[in-house]
Amino acid sequence: MGTSPRPLQRVPGLRFFKLMGSGAHNGFGFWPNLARYGFMGVWEDAAAAETFFAQHPLWAQYQDRSAEMWTVHLAPVKSQGLWDGQAPFDYASAPLPAENAPMAVLTRASISWLKTPRFWQYVEPTSAALAQAVGVRAAIGLGELPIVRQATFSIWESAQAMRQFAYQDARHREVMQLTRREKWYSEELFARFQVLGSSGTLDGQDPLAGLFPLR
Repeated sequence: MGTSPRPLQRVPGLRFFKLMGSGAHNGFGFWPNLARYGFMGVWEDAAAAETFFAQHPLWAQYQDRSAEMWTVHLAPVKSQGLWDGQAPFDYASAPLPAENAPMAVLTRASISWLKTPRFWQYVEPTSAALAQAVGVRAAIGLGELPIVRQATFSIWESAQAMRQFAYQDARHREVMQLTRREKWYSEELFARFQVLGSSGTLDGQDPLAGLFPLR
């Protein structure tokens, strides 16, 4: 994690990237999980991504040192907000997927120091609601920095299932209202993606199993 940014900055076609750690309880716990990490990359084109994953020595090191890896291939559909002052997914979006097509959601935020106690007060009940939501296939908590720079990545069976949780779950709706009213975040980003496919496993399973019959 500490030595990877410099070689990643020199990777052809990698226009934006983040390396993230994880917490206990599938990433949402306060204490760190030193066995799980995340890499998010935004690429100029698919060929650049394929070359990196197939040939780059850094990725080969990650593979050698990992007991399990899961890679999800995505195309941005909608994004709002900033990440380190940038709009990393602000380019030609993929066509809107069908309502019953799988969808991925990424949310991230820089939490104001004075608001961290309030934020963490709601993490556990909100993450529990997310894990139990109808139609969610995977939900992982990640972070660039402990406590104050947090992200959530989730995969849904359909856009309809995602919206039903986002707008109808009482706990999630309450947190959305509190973040606005109490101004928890100094910066935030919300993005939706079309799920193109995946490789590998998460906790020994393929979260997309059965969603792509021809995969």
